[in-house]
Amino acid sequence: MSTPISRRRFAALLGLGAASAALRPSLVLAKPPSLPATPAPPKTAADGIVRLSSNENPYGPSPAALDAMRESLGVAWRYPDERVDQLAATLAKLHGVAPEQILFGSGSSEILRAAGSATLAPDRPLVLADPTFEAIRRSAKLRGAEIVPVPLTADFRHDLPKMLAAIPHVGLIYLCNPNNPTGSLTPKAEVRAFLAQVAKDTTVLIDEAYFHFADSPDYETVIPLIAQYPNLIVARTFSKIYGLAGMRLGYAVAQAPMIERLSNEQAWDNVNVAVVDAGRASLADGEYIEKTKRLLLEARRTTMAALEGKGLRTIPSSTNFFMVDLKKDVRPVITGLKEKGVEVGRFFPALPTHLRVTVGTGPQMERFLGAFGAVVG
Repeated sequence: MSTPISRRRFAALLGLGAASAALRPSLVLAKPPSLPATPAPPKTAADGIVRLSSNENPYGPSPAALDAMRESLGVAWRYPDERVDQLAATLAKLHGVAPEQILFGSGSSEILRAAGSATLAPDRPLVLADPTFEAIRRSAKLRGAEIVPVPLTADFRHDLPKMLAAIPHVGLIYLCNPNNPTGSLTPKAEVRAFLAQVAKDTTVLIDEAYFHFADSPDYETVIPLIAQYPNLIVARTFSKIYGLAGMRLGYAVAQAPMIERLSNEQAWDNVNVAVVDAGRASLADGEYIEKTKRLLLEARRTTMAALEGKGLRTIPSSTNFFMVDLKKDVRPVITGLKEKGVEVGRFFPALPTHLRVTVGTGPQMERFLGAFGAVVG
């Protein structure tokens, strides 16, 4: 039997609540001074590790995003519903779609998992490039779906005709464009022609994680094409140009019925208040994003030029990383660089002589070139 609360106890509880409310402002972290509007790269001292392995943005989030995350602590007790709606409305306006055509994930990797879960089955295979980003393979394995890899073309584009002809009754075709790990892009005319030929019962997932770094006139986002194709999903992320890889925020854009299919594969409240607020602030701080992009593209250009000056061939890159062909097994080089405090991308079996390098700050790329010269010669 429950014990009744006496009036004295009830008054004490009310007093405690009032005291707590009075104290609450002191528990919220004070807002720090405004951060500089220009990117502040991390230190690259000789005793530190230079991490050029995961395609992260070394300049980190926008100062406005950092402020938004700090301020979000004051509402940590609330579910993120209203904020999610606000971010969906912002993205919908940006992309020219309705808010119900936006679905958030804990990074775009959750979007890929949901797409795989919703479309793949033992009799509905996955078709993808080889090599490409591999997260979608896990969903295929969990669903018991056949995985059909199709080699890239000689110039590292998706071989779309071969992907179309690879196997009948496909559940999902995955295109990472620009592609990871090669940094290459598949031209917009080829992608448009491909979408027009895909069977209506085959879902196409186009991963545009590196969209912001693609500055070629031969590339375009396919988000405007969603209105034509009920079977098209586009995945985006805040992990790359927006520097929020550690906070986990991605999203899908598709027609509303497809979004509903994907949402059925997700948990409720899968994103948090802090990252949603950071996402909105990041979208509003275009000046910082452009500065970051400019610095990274310049570092990419100068580093690739330095490697090409050594007689090495690089794959033209439309991302914040690139691949260089060493004409030999890259595994000893990866190990040698790590011993010198520089971490680069892992070994890719489909391209065993190619080294993938994330673009870092200017000083970080100088560290890389120094270590590379010592290891490779």
